[in-house]
Amino acid sequence: MPALPPIGAEIPCSRLAINTPLRIKDASVSVDFRGGIKHRIDVNPDDPTNSVRMRTIGHRVTAELPGEDGKSGGTITIEQNDIDVDAHTTLRLTQQFPPKYEFREVTTFTMTIDQPGNGDGPLILTTKEPMVLIGKLTQFPPRGDLYQLEKSVELVDLEDPTKVLAVIEKFPVKVGGL
Repeated sequence: MPALPPIGAEIPCSRLAINTPLRIKDASVSVDFRGGIKHRIDVNPDDPTNSVRMRTIGHRVTAELPGEDGKSGGTITIEQNDIDVDAHTTLRLTQQFPPKYEFREVTTFTMTIDQPGNGDGPLILTTKEPMVLIGKLTQFPPRGDLYQLEKSVELVDLEDPTKVLAVIEKFPVKVGGL
């Protein structure tokens, strides 16, 4: 019988998001993010029998920006904003046999765009609303399963949260087993 992970377990997963379309100010780029995420399993008081909440306790992915003549144009780093005190990420067992799970990851983060030579220093942005990724899984932890964005993610200036400076249009991320 398939089971949910035990309460208190910490589950690290690798992440790979190839050809991620990203709009930074007026420029469109496609980058490959690599890194990982770690979740701690908590009780889901709304549905303790069929699901668990997952508190994000570490999240970091990086990508290289394309540059001129095959050189690096800089880096983009996505990191968890703060300790996930109010876990909204859930793993739900939707079918016993064969096992099927729905994974709904809700994450806020800071994006640092560092382009040496632009004279302005790094551009530091944060999510306007949390990023939501959906994964339909047949096992947990995932082993190379593809998660998709629920909707595009707008990133805003820390000093002016009304000013959208970047958008992640898609985030086709393979998680675990990489």
